[in-house]
Amino acid sequence: MIEENIMSEKKCSYSVTDGVAVMSVNNPPVNALSAPVLADIEASVKQVLADDAVRVVVFTGAGDKAFIAGADISEFVELENKEKGAEMLKYGQDITNLIADADKPFIAAVSGFCLGGGMEFALACHIRLADEKAQIGLPEIKLGIIPGYAGTQRTPRLIGKGRALELILSGNFLSGSQAADYGIVNRVVPAGTVVDEALKLAKTIAEKSRMNIRAALKAVNQGMDMSLEDGMKLERELFGGLCETQDKVEGVAAFMEKRAAAFKDC
Repeated sequence: MIEENIMSEKKCSYSVTDGVAVMSVNNPPVNALSAPVLADIEASVKQVLADDAVRVVVFTGAGDKAFIAGADISEFVELENKEKGAEMLKYGQDITNLIADADKPFIAAVSGFCLGGGMEFALACHIRLADEKAQIGLPEIKLGIIPGYAGTQRTPRLIGKGRALELILSGNFLSGSQAADYGIVNRVVPAGTVVDEALKLAKTIAEKSRMNIRAALKAVNQGMDMSLEDGMKLERELFGGLCETQDKVEGVAAFMEKRAAAFKDC
C-alpha cells in the first residue's frame, strides 16, 4: 500500500511505502533553493516528522540534473545589508536543523549537482549516498560570500578543518568518488542507482524498532556535543531504558531462536 502526499504546485513533497518516505525537491531545471522551495521543504519535513507511517526518509532531488544545485542567486540581489542577509540565512539554518535533529533517519540520495545550499542540506542528513557522477561543493566564495546554511560548521565537523577549508576557500567541486574519499558521503554508487541504493538501506533501517532508532540517533547527535564521559553516561541511560521494553525482549529472543525479530515499537 502506498500513501501519498503529492501536490502538483508544491516544490517538495513525499510518498510513503512500507515505512520509507521518499522526499523530493522538484524545482526544474536544477532544484534551486528559492524562498518558495525552502518553504515547501520546511512544510514537508515537519509533516514527515509528524507522520506515524514514516520510519525513515530518503531525501533527493527530482530529475537527473541535480540533487539541489544551490540557492536561487537572483534572490541575493536584494540582500543589501547584514540584517537581510542574516535573516535569510536563519531560515535556511532552521530547516537544516529540523533534519539534523530529527528522530527519524534522513538519507540523502545525491545525484547531479549538489552545490552550496544543496550540499548543506545533504550535510544535515544523517547518512549520505552519492552517484559517481555527482558534483559536490561549496562554491559561495565565487559569489563574494560564504556558505550560510551551516556549511562552515558541519563540513569541518564531518571531514576536518583542512579539507573543509580547501572546499570552502577554493569553491572547487568534488566528484562522487572524491566526496566519498573525503568522507562527505558514506559511499558512492553507480550512476542512476543512488535512489535505489538509498531505498535498500532505508528499508533495512525501517525494519528495526522505532524506539531503538530514536535512542541511537539521540546518543550520537547529542553525544557529539558532549565530553566523552558525558556521552557515555547518556549512552548508559538510553541503553538502560531500552532494557525495559518489549522490543528488547523480542530482539534477544529472536537472536537466540535464530529467527527474524518482530518489533512492535514498545
